[in-house]
Amino acid sequence: MAQEDAVAGTDGRPGSDRLTAAPAGTARSTAVPGDTPELGRRMGRRSLVWTIGLSCILCVTVAVCVGIGPVTIPPGTVLGILGHGLGLPVDPSWTAAEQSIVWDMRAPRVLLGLAVGAGLAVCGAALQGMVRNILADPYILGISGGASTGAAAAILFGVAAGAGQYALPLSAFLGALIASSLVFLLARANGQVTSVRLLLAGIAVGYALSATTSFLIFASDDAEGSRSVMFWLLGSLALARWDAFLALVVAVVLVTVAFLVLWARRLDALSVGDETSRALGVAPMATRIQLLVVVSLCTGAVVAAAGAIGFVGLVVPHLGRRIAGAAHARLIPVVALLGAILLIWADAGARVLMPPRELPIGIITALVGAPFLLILIRRMYARLS
Repeated sequence: MAQEDAVAGTDGRPGSDRLTAAPAGTARSTAVPGDTPELGRRMGRRSLVWTIGLSCILCVTVAVCVGIGPVTIPPGTVLGILGHGLGLPVDPSWTAAEQSIVWDMRAPRVLLGLAVGAGLAVCGAALQGMVRNILADPYILGISGGASTGAAAAILFGVAAGAGQYALPLSAFLGALIASSLVFLLARANGQVTSVRLLLAGIAVGYALSATTSFLIFASDDAEGSRSVMFWLLGSLALARWDAFLALVVAVVLVTVAFLVLWARRLDALSVGDETSRALGVAPMATRIQLLVVVSLCTGAVVAAAGAIGFVGLVVPHLGRRIAGAAHARLIPVVALLGAILLIWADAGARVLMPPRELPIGIITALVGAPFLLILIRRMYARLS
């Protein structure tokens, strides 16, 4: 089954998207193991410049997108209201309606979009490195499906109602954890987890969980709840508010990003191969389990907050590798910023493309991500043929 263990990766050199294949046991991956110190320093400077630039773009994006909607508010007014809300000494020169729109409605929505986009992007980057496959992301591997099923059970049948306001994120996290565990167990063979088995197991588990979610909707007598679940499954940031749930999601994403940066060398080792990982003192199986728990926690939190938004975790890591290379210490911060920017703009588009109705944000990300996935697959097979 040597062909089954083949993996596709990017070579990690600046500006390159070359796709290669490596047979099982070969130390070939997205971790650019052949980088020279000079190349590493050059990529480090490049990624630092991009990180600073993307941080500035993110700040501009927040100021602009908070003002986008049925009522357009200038960025200057937005910055003034945000500064006033944060306690800065700003003289109010805006109306009470503008204050309510910016601070109470749009600011928490944009903050949630920032957290969700960053969380999905870094989870996708971690999964792609962990399983050595460029097509891995929380959506394709069924983790988002598990979180969706758990959240639907909480909305329609009151599962985990004893947890109060945390019932929805708790159910989503448990669903994501169960889904990732099933995928991991199904993909494991002879003590190893191959990328092809992992993808096939993820697709199978994802379909099964999708059917389970549909059954829960069909079995529920709550028509309003069913409509809420259907809209929620396509993704939306409309329910964002200044509350403990928003703070929890932001905290989970920040902890996940910090954890993945700290574990960047372990991710690099996993993406090279299990044999090399062991030689470097990294236990592949234990590390994958720990990373799956972290990814499940983050995915469960963001799916509970915004629904099952696809393609962000697939598309953004590839854009990040073209900017910062494949070393995860450089990749994770860049990917987090790109994911946040992409989702904030996607949400802004969802608010204004079909007024007065609001599009589910998952439709926007799918329209962007699906063509990218087709191009990626075409290039991969063109290189391998």
